[in-house]
Amino acid sequence: MSKKFTEISPKLQEFIQQQKMFFVGTARKEGTVNISPKGLDSFRVLDANKVVWMNLTGSGNETATHLLESNRMTIMFCAFEGAPNILRLYGTCDVFHPRDKEFEEYSILFPSDAGSRQVMLMKVDLVQTSCGYAVPLMDYIEDRTILSDWSRKQGPERVENYWKEKNTVSLDGHETQILKED
Repeated sequence: MSKKFTEISPKLQEFIQQQKMFFVGTARKEGTVNISPKGLDSFRVLDANKVVWMNLTGSGNETATHLLESNRMTIMFCAFEGAPNILRLYGTCDVFHPRDKEFEEYSILFPSDAGSRQVMLMKVDLVQTSCGYAVPLMDYIEDRTILSDWSRKQGPERVENYWKEKNTVSLDGHETQILKED
């Protein structure tokens, strides 16, 4: 059953490192709630109360938009292989874009990707595990490289043009600040 912790233990960090995907949940005070699946080599535990992940270009930019109004975030990992387990990280998150010095500092932790859009740095306030008994067992085959291949083929200029077309306004019509000028 459910257990609560104040930090990510070494055992939970090992569990995180074994997972092939995670889910990110955010919401503004009003409007849509966003739950976004993430994969590839895009997540790092920095210490017992701090994690960072690379947000790659996608069809929308809801997570970053929601964090402008409310920096609350939940990250969830599910064991689809091996022993059942669900792990949730609750906390507050800062967003760094390629124009920010922190982006460069944290982006070096991840494989280079032309579609790297934001770095998300989360301060973890609460860690919760639960049983995961109803989560199905699934076999991992391999990562999909479609997004990374697409970004590499587009190159930085065309990726930025895609951001202008698809990532500047959220589903609810709010600015995302992806291309904000300083």
